[in-house]
Amino acid sequence: MAFSFSPKLGIDLGTTTVLVFAPGKGVVLNEPSVVAVSVGTNKILAIGNEAKEMIGRTPGEIIAYRPMKDGVIADYRVTEAMLRYYIRKALGRWNLFRPEVMVSVPAGVTSTERRAVVEAATKAGAREAYVIKEPILAAIGAGIPIHEARGHIVVDIGGGTTDVAVISLGGIVASTSVKCAGNALDHAIADYIKKTFNLSIGDKMAEEIKIHIGSAVPMEEELTMMVKGRDHLTGLPRSIELGTNEVVRAIGKELRTMINAIKDVLQETPPELASDIIDNGIIMTGGSSLLRNFPELVFRRTGVKARTAKDAAYCVVKGTGEALKHLETYKKALISKR
Repeated sequence: MAFSFSPKLGIDLGTTTVLVFAPGKGVVLNEPSVVAVSVGTNKILAIGNEAKEMIGRTPGEIIAYRPMKDGVIADYRVTEAMLRYYIRKALGRWNLFRPEVMVSVPAGVTSTERRAVVEAATKAGAREAYVIKEPILAAIGAGIPIHEARGHIVVDIGGGTTDVAVISLGGIVASTSVKCAGNALDHAIADYIKKTFNLSIGDKMAEEIKIHIGSAVPMEEELTMMVKGRDHLTGLPRSIELGTNEVVRAIGKELRTMINAIKDVLQETPPELASDIIDNGIIMTGGSSLLRNFPELVFRRTGVKARTAKDAAYCVVKGTGEALKHLETYKKALISKR
């Protein structure tokens, strides 16, 4: 009898963001996957938004860092604490039942990394933990009918990884995962500004540049933005004006890596599915797919038309919610449960 009360949660455990979805409620939590730890005592001081505010601004004895690296768990203890905090926060204080949890993992995940996710979720208070590969979840969340005998290609670009997969009959036919995504773009922008203008900027500033004026292809009417940082030579604060096409130049190499991942998967695709893909186009999901003109770049490089899914940043987490609702249907796609 008690099983019917078991709440369900879908978790998109990302390198930069953790999203939690509760069926019937939608996305109940959207916070950065950052944890602030005190150096001496190794105590966890803050998690999520509070911890992100501390990045780059902490006194020496507090470090704010991300326990997830490239979509997989880098620091087990901290990830578990983070999961426990988010599960509790999503369920509310008065919940007595242990939830069933569905967690997303990158397509290229190893069985050890997968077990680590299941274990962390179970230890963090889940009664049952399931893991499904991100591209499948992204496809479900983007509203693609994945059980049809037709090929669909999904490109999920998050903070740490870019996952590309061709999906047919509810399974992955061909896929690849590269550790080059949103964070890599931020670093590229920061490096470029340091090299070109002798100006050091923080990760947060780099991300703002990408969001406000970034683009995947050069633009005739450039957007511009004032960039503030520290002069590398004098050590004093200084600001410069930056235009879109400088950003395009800065992130060219990273974008090429992502495009090559898409090309690799297209080259592995069986001919029957390839013709479906030409009809259906490439569906792009994940927060970093929102970079201006990204679909245009994909089209220019692959010849296949691309479009960004609706609510791209929430596709994976919405997919976890859908998959939880219809667990029986998606049993085939589930990789493992405890």
